[in-house]
Amino acid sequence: MERIKRLFTIKTKFEAFLVIYALALGATERGLVYMHQYPGFGGQLLALACTGAVFMAGGKIIDAVEMQKALSR
Repeated sequence: MERIKRLFTIKTKFEAFLVIYALALGATERGLVYMHQYPGFGGQLLALACTGAVFMAGGKIIDAVEMQKALSR
């Protein structure tokens, strides 16, 4: 079980950036769908919320990787 757990653990900043990139691709796609479904200000606001969530999650992921590296020293 420990070996499987290691596969889903982000260990380096490079891996963190890959995960953030994947989140950003999904969020922009979802934002485009929102803008198509809800034309006008409402769709733009939902699209902005999608991309804003990636910024917040990305910051937390990078901070967590740095904290884990500092704790392991």
